[in-house]
Amino acid sequence: MKIAKLETFCTPLIGFLRVTTECGAQGWGQVSTYNADISCTVFHRQVARHALGADATDIAGLVQRIGDAELKFPGTYLRRATGALDTALWDLRGKAEGKPVTALLGGTPGPLRVYGSSMRRDITAEDEAARLCHLRDTLGIDAFKWRVGKEAGRDIDKWPGRTEEIVPHVSKALGDGVTKLVDANSGFSPARAIEVGRMLEDHGISHFEEPCPYWEHDWTRQVTEALSIDVTGGEQDCELSSWQSIIGKRCVNVVQPDVLYLGGMCRTLEVARMAAEAGMTCTPHSANHGLVTLCAMHILRAIPNAGPYLEYSIEGPYTQQWADHLFVERPYAVRDGQVEVSDAPGWGIEVAPAFLEKAAYAVTEAA
Repeated sequence: MKIAKLETFCTPLIGFLRVTTECGAQGWGQVSTYNADISCTVFHRQVARHALGADATDIAGLVQRIGDAELKFPGTYLRRATGALDTALWDLRGKAEGKPVTALLGGTPGPLRVYGSSMRRDITAEDEAARLCHLRDTLGIDAFKWRVGKEAGRDIDKWPGRTEEIVPHVSKALGDGVTKLVDANSGFSPARAIEVGRMLEDHGISHFEEPCPYWEHDWTRQVTEALSIDVTGGEQDCELSSWQSIIGKRCVNVVQPDVLYLGGMCRTLEVARMAAEAGMTCTPHSANHGLVTLCAMHILRAIPNAGPYLEYSIEGPYTQQWADHLFVERPYAVRDGQVEVSDAPGWGIEVAPAFLEKAAYAVTEAA
């Protein structure tokens, strides 16, 4: 099957790609969220021309060739754009073979435990505890992550004392039997991260995510070596050379590649493979209800070193109201603390016509 047409539908927040082959087969993929309009411009400028006429079944080879051809432009926008092509081709292949993507990877459809992932720092300890406990009691979610420090805060908290307030308060409110995780989003120096990490150990937190600026691999390694709890990270790392360093130096205990930041399923599976060989767990980053969470679901049902849960954003109208209108049927219903990977072919989704009608449209196709 040769690729004949590549169409993008985007807003500044999110963009979808529809791939069509010469025989009329189609698949849906997505550029990463945020500045998606820029990623779609990069797609048509630097990715589409390499994909037209290519074999749609050679996903890994095509992704590699695009990276090689655009060697002067490494980095996040090329990877975000390439991720759209990769994920669309996996959907196309699944539909052609009548299988869900997870089955193409050697996995099976079925349930996945979730952890409820808070995205907020503008929230008090009391209010955060209340909403997490509500989700525990109404949806059966038994694992939660909340935020400490300030994003890239260089040891400055969102407001003075917030980290010391929110860690013990939320942990105590959630009680025993709930797995507890926190995320610093590159917020701390090694010394401050270790200080915070000791507090996390004292309050039953088992997962300390991205404690130091993500690009400072050796800083994170210092924290990992100092603490008894899992230090995790990698969501922002979009080059395989960075992953070779992270895994080779054992900078973290758990790797968290983001499928759409990294450039698609093939590159994410390579990171998962490297981690497995090093005896490390892989829990993909999936912090919104676009396609990235569905990609993570299919991976987690297939890889041998999958983490115990899926990251599931708990945000609705606050930050992610756009995500409620992306698909005809949302694939993320939580029941008894779990979501379900369906047996529908490909990703098993249909992009909502209302979104497509309002989105900016661009096309690259064979002459």
